Amino acid sequence: MGTGKTLYYSKDHEWIWVDGNLAYIGITDYAQDSLGSIVYVETPKPGKAISKGQVLGVVESVKAAADVFSPISGTVLEVNDDLEDNPGLINESPYENHIAVISLDDPDELSQLMNQQQYEEYIKGV
Repeated sequence: MGTGKTLYYSKDHEWIWVDGNLAYIGITDYAQDSLGSIVYVETPKPGKAISKGQVLGVVESVKAAADVFSPISGTVLEVNDDLEDNPGLINESPYENHIAVISLDDPDELSQLMNQQQYEEYIKGV
């Protein structure tokens, strides 16, 4: 998974990368692989306040649609507009293509997420 970034992971297969008080959120390689070819990504509206566990967006593939849950609480600051025209970017490089950037309101929420090693163990048992 070598991105050179320290990522946190949720049990719902979202990743989060924190830069200051910005949190970039996307779906993991495991999630995109499980979904198959992604054909549409519904992103949240900038300015939307979101609580941990709320639906942040939807990723649709040729097989299924899956909700993307926010692993933390915050406000949506921006979305990845590139996904509107090219949702397959998530399949190509899931860790380089976030879905949204939200403000990190409560850094303590990060401690409830998994690190890379924990996540790799978690997906072995899925």
